[in-house]
Amino acid sequence: MSAAADRASRPGTGPIRRVLIANRGEIALRIIRTCQALGIETVLAASEADRDSVPARRADRTICIGPAHPSESYLRVEAIVAAAIGTGAQAVHPGYGFLSEKAKLARACEEAGLIFIGPTPEQLESAGDKLAARRCAVAADVPVAPGGAVRGAEDARSLAAQIGYPLLVKAVGGGGGRGMKLVDSASDLEGGIELAAAEAGAAFGDARLYLERFVAHGRHVEVQLLGDGKRVVHLGDRDCSIQRRFQKLIEEAPAPALAQPLRTQMHEAACRLGARLGYRGLGTVEFLLDVSRGEFFFLEMNARIQVEHPVTEAVTGLDLVAEQIAVAEGRGLRFDQKDVTISGHAIECRINAEDPARDFRPAPGRVTVAEFPEGEGLRVDTHIEPGASVPPFYDSLIAKLIAHGADRDQALARLREALARTRIGGIATNVAMHCAVLECAEFAAGGVDTAFLPSFLAQQFHAAPAA
Repeated sequence: MSAAADRASRPGTGPIRRVLIANRGEIALRIIRTCQALGIETVLAASEADRDSVPARRADRTICIGPAHPSESYLRVEAIVAAAIGTGAQAVHPGYGFLSEKAKLARACEEAGLIFIGPTPEQLESAGDKLAARRCAVAADVPVAPGGAVRGAEDARSLAAQIGYPLLVKAVGGGGGRGMKLVDSASDLEGGIELAAAEAGAAFGDARLYLERFVAHGRHVEVQLLGDGKRVVHLGDRDCSIQRRFQKLIEEAPAPALAQPLRTQMHEAACRLGARLGYRGLGTVEFLLDVSRGEFFFLEMNARIQVEHPVTEAVTGLDLVAEQIAVAEGRGLRFDQKDVTISGHAIECRINAEDPARDFRPAPGRVTVAEFPEGEGLRVDTHIEPGASVPPFYDSLIAKLIAHGADRDQALARLREALARTRIGGIATNVAMHCAVLECAEFAAGGVDTAFLPSFLAQQFHAAPAA
């Protein structure tokens, strides 16, 4: 057995009693909720800007790890490890974003005798690094889109000529649409690379880039995996094609209007990749489905919990954070593939603090009103309440509204009604945009591609489409 495989299958130190949460916002609160249900104490590692946040008040303890800017707090490995040791935590949960896919944090935790609730350092290097993940996908017989690493200006021009335009410049260590730029022609290549590198460096501390073919009419379909280092199962799929500037805004499970043979092929391809990695923990294999050709390509693997995990929880009945913790404790998978069932349909809207009248620019500020609906099949994941501050330093996500129904029509009807009853004051949000999209007949029919939302918004706001 290789060192990586041995580490992946090695049991943890038994039940986790205290977890340090190295994140903020709604995902921090989400982790706190599951830990409290499991009887696990929580310590929140918060920046100065988040010391008075709702998650900080809900955690059993909060420790400040630095100033507001992520580079001085949430991206400081040494500060997070020191906070965990200093508070007597046994484990670190990184959430999503920030350092969640950085092998450096996982390795530092391991060296300090802490449990990292996530994949092994080696798996993060293979899956969290987008280029390494492409190589693993090829080895697992998973189709990949034409592309490759950016090794310099001349090399980039040569590779771009082989791929053809338009193409995407993507961050090797990125996610969430950051460090990703669409390049339409050779004259735009250098500028796109510079912008992507700067954005990736600021967001992830990693400015490495690669190029990949852009599919104009593609659907973003992803498969949720869970592994324990020995076995891997899939938990169904999601469609995340409603995107603006490569950031997902509406997600649903299962993916609508997808032929079963193709769905099965995607599930099998994702599981082959997970098995090759000997994967441990939660991971999402993202595919781009070329609508015109009926072919799918591997995009990347997110080696962490996803923002959109609630729709998978809704249709499977699983608590994915609890499953992460169980694997981290060394208990292994608690079910087989045959035990995973998909019930009904779920749709999620990401509510962001952003101003539609100003090209959806982030709109930080103080929340004066925060009213969310309750009802059958509804779930709200949020960290805001009246009086809460939305800082300008972080992602603009403030809430997720999720509706589950017996079928897609029922889930859609419930979500429409829930959005109509949502009230947020003091800051601008994209709630009205979600209402408009859900009323659109094309979206309601199911199966739109990633070009849908930019075109729809251009019509709604009389502006040029934003990729």
